[in-house]
Amino acid sequence: MYLNCLVDIPDAKGKITFRNKSGTDYVYYEYGRDYDPETQKTNPKRATIGKRSKEDPLKMQPNDIFLKFFPDAELPEEFDRSYRSSCLRIGDYVLIRRIMLDYKLPEILGHYFEGKDLGLFLDLAAYSIVTENNAGQYYPGYAYNHPLFTEDMKVYSDSKVSDFLHSITEDQCVEFLNEWNGSRDHREKIYISYDSTNKACQAGDIEIVEYGHPKVDQGLPIFNYAVAYDTNNREPLFYDKYPGSINDVSQLEFMLETAYGYGYRKVGFILDRGYFSKGNLDDIDAKGYSFVIMVKGMADFVNAIVRDKKGSFEKKRINYIDEFDLYGTTVKTKLYVTDEKDRYVHVYYGVQRESAENRALEGRIRQMKKYLKKHENEVKQFGSGFEKYFLLHYNDENSVFQFAEEKTGVIDDEISLCGYFCIVTSEKMTAKEAINLYKSRDDSEKLFRGDKSYLGNKSLRTSGDEAAGAKIFIEFIALIIRNRIYTCLKKKMKEMDKKPNYMTVPAALKELEKIEMIRHTDNIYRMDHPVTKTQKEILSAFGIDAANVKYRAEEIGKMLSTGGKHTWQE
Repeated sequence: MYLNCLVDIPDAKGKITFRNKSGTDYVYYEYGRDYDPETQKTNPKRATIGKRSKEDPLKMQPNDIFLKFFPDAELPEEFDRSYRSSCLRIGDYVLIRRIMLDYKLPEILGHYFEGKDLGLFLDLAAYSIVTENNAGQYYPGYAYNHPLFTEDMKVYSDSKVSDFLHSITEDQCVEFLNEWNGSRDHREKIYISYDSTNKACQAGDIEIVEYGHPKVDQGLPIFNYAVAYDTNNREPLFYDKYPGSINDVSQLEFMLETAYGYGYRKVGFILDRGYFSKGNLDDIDAKGYSFVIMVKGMADFVNAIVRDKKGSFEKKRINYIDEFDLYGTTVKTKLYVTDEKDRYVHVYYGVQRESAENRALEGRIRQMKKYLKKHENEVKQFGSGFEKYFLLHYNDENSVFQFAEEKTGVIDDEISLCGYFCIVTSEKMTAKEAINLYKSRDDSEKLFRGDKSYLGNKSLRTSGDEAAGAKIFIEFIALIIRNRIYTCLKKKMKEMDKKPNYMTVPAALKELEKIEMIRHTDNIYRMDHPVTKTQKEILSAFGIDAANVKYRAEEIGKMLSTGGKHTWQE
């Protein structure tokens, strides 16, 4: 598609060429070369990036491929309102709009953003959900064939998006989170799942970006990002962003202060094993909160408890938890000598889990042995991971590594604990209640996977603290909306006899993209065809029927033909 604007022809010496076709000069960009062994010649690889202006030969009308090769090129702030595709995909827009209204997001965000800025903010959130991308330079392509929340449904350029991101302040983020969390029912006892991830950064000038301990090392500096998720109501509550060098254990203290500041009192926290420390348990106790924390059976402080209970509960039907194919039992104890409070350690065992962990351990030992064998008769030192499982023999004279010997007792002991894990709770409950609470955090884990995989947020593509904070803020709003899509589809699928493959979030969004409006010769957009049976089934999960879609399509058509502000009434 060609953009309805003019830009300077790029100054790329030797790479820009022109070809005249039917009186129009097309601009080509050479982006590489291929060597042909048959002809022994190097052939250039070129792509059309625009059409030269007849009025000004130094300028051209760019196309969308131009944005791929020149993402930093300056474009006009906005394009003509009439410049958009003759085919608009409206299904996802109808769905996302409904969820925004259900959560009162336009009303809450409207307190902190003016009309046109509010629309662009919501469009950027929708853009990241629908396209699974957060790169601002590709936003105009999305806006070209989708309805928008901006006034007059204006299509803004990537330079406008960049300026907008830099204009969003930390105060706007903080005030939204205050209002969002202030609207919760603080009298209700809820369990909050708190988890974190880290994200790489592909730009500089951001204070919180540091080299740290990434879960997947890309060789880039990172920042940490954590979300608190209400497992009872299945809603994201708030987020933290903090420097990449700070670990999860250290950050938890500040998260507890944040939760307390938002007014949460009747709260239990569901945490992964990475947050376990005596200091964190003391901090949780001090705030009057309860906790549910996962630990592995091999962890030192529960090791004795697992060994003591091992063999006493695994084959008793009364201890079987059918939903998770596990056996469980509960022990009341003090974890540390200095503890004043009793804790409840829930010990679990699973046959399938034992098999999987056993295979993983044997595979790890096998790989270590191959590595050690490879470096025999070399001057080589190995880490503590090798020393845990092997006696390493060296030539005392010149420190040459000779051979390794398995520590069979250590390996046998670890094998004996395969299949066991523990959950520690501060409140009295059964093993079944504890595992059910812990498993309720699955939605929050899917939230993180969705954030990285389906919102395009594996890494941050921006520069400057303001723009980085703005992208994280928009990402959080997108998470709220996408999480609602996920939970509604999940609930709907439980009610169905079958489990169709179109009830996942990515598949449902792709299916709804097929609901289209076509611009006819009178310049009015109208629906191209009725809503299909599959689309009706997806939309029913959100209380939307074919009549709602038709009405919203008519409203979109009116706005595009006459202009005006976006209305938020149903």
